[in-house]
Parts: sequence; C-alpha cells; structure tokens
Amino acid sequence: MATILPNSEPKNEAHSYISRFFKENKLGTLLNQANIRKEDGFSPMFLLQFIFSLILHGKNLYRILDSDRIEDAPEKDTVHRFLNNPKYNWRKFLTLLSRNVIVTKLLSLVSSDRERVLIFDDSLYSRARSKAVELLARVHDHTTGQFVKGFRMLTLGWSDGNTFMPLAFSLLSSKKRQNRLQEINSNVDKRTVGYKRRQEALPQFLRKTFLNKDEFKAQAA
Repeated sequence: MATILPNSEPKNEAHSYISRFFKENKLGTLLNQANIRKEDGFSPMFLLQFIFSLILHGKNLYRILDSDRIEDAPEKDTVHRFLNNPKYNWRKFLTLLSRNVIVTKLLSLVSSDRERVLIFDDSLYSRARSKAVELLARVHDHTTGQFVKGFRMLTLGWSDGNTFMPLAFSLLSSKKRQNRLQEINSNVDKRTVGYKRRQEALPQFLRKTFLNKDEFKAQAA
C-alpha cells in the first residue's frame, strides 16, 4: 500500500487506521464470503484499500486514475471491473461488515433500554449527466415535484436513535417502460447475483437481505 498515496505523516496515519479497520473487521474473510475473490492481477483487499484511501483523502477516484500521479496504481479498467463484476455480492459484503461493526462496536455504547430499529430510507439518486447507465430512468423527485434522470436509492439501515448504519441498498429503476431510458445489459449472465439485482423489487429486497432479523435481534438484545 506504500505506493497508493504520497508519503506524509497524516496520510501514513490514515493508512494505519485503514489497515487496522480492515484487520479488526476481518475484511478479507468477508470479501471471500461475498464471493469477491481474486481472478487476476491485484487482490480484492488491495483494490478495496486503494479505494478507501482515496475516498478518505477526498480524492476523485477516476481523476486520480487518469492522471498517472500514483506509481503502480491499478488501471481504471481494473477498478471498474472490480466494482462492477456481476459475480461479486457487494450487498452481502456490506451487510456482513455492518452487522459486525454493530455487534462488536456499537452495541456496547447503547443502553439496554434504548429502542433499536430497522429503517428503510427512500431517496433520489440523481444521474443528470448520464446517458448509457443500465436501467437509467426518469424518476420523480418528491422535493421539487419534477422528474429527473436517475434512480431511487432504497437503503435498509439499523438505528439506535443516534446512529444510522446502512445494512443494504438497492438502486431502483422505474416500473414503467416509458420512463426507462436504458434496459438491462443483455450480456449479463442471468445466473449471477448482478442480474438478480437488476430484477429486484422492494418485497424481494427485504426478504433476501443477508440479515436474519430474528438472529440480529437476539444478538442486539
């Protein structure tokens, strides 16, 4: 990871924090459980740490990759394939990681009499400049009352009233064909989790979340 960011004390400190977080939460194991495994080139752990590092330092991922400012950095196509591989179950990874953080870190800070709940948040995810994004649609903005290009961002999260921890999310297109600007990529393997994500709807989203609600309540009690 030494090649990811230029040497400086604050950045080395941030790198140390990221490495500790990855180790404490066993992200390598979680990646494997979510079928996110090395196929060639850089390992998933390296690529994920690379992305984390740039985000924490306020760097634009694709601008950095296009600039050649970081020696031995992965190619833009490598990062794109990593994030968009239809075989990788990113939702499962997020749910496993969030549940681990809640159970091992947050619950000890919450009093036993405080209510803990699961929350659905439905927000607009605007993609005004996009043209060729799969399932891009005209969706209704409840704030302005207008239709904009983008998706509905449906997020399932855990909350104790003070903290909101996302457990899973889904980008929802429009059910109306006339409002969809793009359709599903016909080249996506229909057997993959990526294809299933493209077909899902709200009831399926809740049922198929990789969080056993009763089990989670028992752990959170």
